[in-house]
Amino acid sequence: MASDPLLSPEETRRYARHLVLKGFGGAGQQRLKAGRVLVVGAGGLGSPAIAALAAAGVGHMTIADPDSVSLSNLQRQTLHRLADIGRNKAQSAARFVADLNPHVETMVLEAGVTAEAATALVRSFDVVLDGSDTLHTRRMVAAAAEAAKVPLVSGAVGQFSGQVSVFAPHLGGPRHEALFPAEAGDADLPSCEANGILGPVTAVIGGLMAVEAIKVLSGIGVPLIGRVLLYDAREAAFHEMMLEGQGAEP
Repeated sequence: MASDPLLSPEETRRYARHLVLKGFGGAGQQRLKAGRVLVVGAGGLGSPAIAALAAAGVGHMTIADPDSVSLSNLQRQTLHRLADIGRNKAQSAARFVADLNPHVETMVLEAGVTAEAATALVRSFDVVLDGSDTLHTRRMVAAAAEAAKVPLVSGAVGQFSGQVSVFAPHLGGPRHEALFPAEAGDADLPSCEANGILGPVTAVIGGLMAVEAIKVLSGIGVPLIGRVLLYDAREAAFHEMMLEGQGAEP
C-alpha cells in the first residue's frame, strides 16, 4: 500500500483499514482529514459520534455544550470519566479526542451555540451534528444550517429507541420542520431524564450519526436526506420513514 502524500506515515498506519477499503481509500481519508465538523452536544449522542469521528480521522471538530458532567451521565455518555464530574462536557470531550487521536484538531464552545452567532458559526463547517436535547436548540441549529447551506445530521433517542436523519434543504431535501413541526414542543421530544434510556441505544444512534457525517464529508453512499431511520432495541429492528416536503429555494 503506497503512502498517501497528504497523510503522515503514522496516519497511514492508523487509517490503514480505511485506505484499503474499496470505494473509500486514500481519497476518502483525505476528505475526512480536510473536513470540519460542528458537534452540538457532547452527551449521549455526541459521545459516540465524537469518538467515532475522531477515530476515523476527521480533521477538525468544534464541540459545543454548556453542560457539566454528572454521575448519571456516565451510564451512556462514554467520553466522560468519573474524574470529569463537574467538568464542562465539551472540555471533557476534547480531552478524550486528544487522548485518542492527536491528528484531530478540536475547538471547544463551553457556552454552547447562541442564536446570535449560530449562522455565522455554522458557515465555517462542512457538516453539523445535532444531539441536543431541546427543540429550541434543535430549531436554532437547523435554521442556521439551512441558512448556511450546510448538511445537518440529526439524532434523537428515548427509552429503547432512536432515530437519525440528514437535513439538507439546499440539496432538495425537506426542512427540519418536516420532522418537528412548529406546533411540536419539548414534550414531543423523548426525554432521557423523565423517561429513561437504555444506555447502548445512544451508541447505536450516535454511531449512525457519525456514519452519515462521514458519508457527507467523503461523498460516498446515499445520505439519509428525506428519510428517517428508526431503531427499536426491544425488537432488534430498523425501519425507515420518508419525510414529505420540498427543500429551500436556491
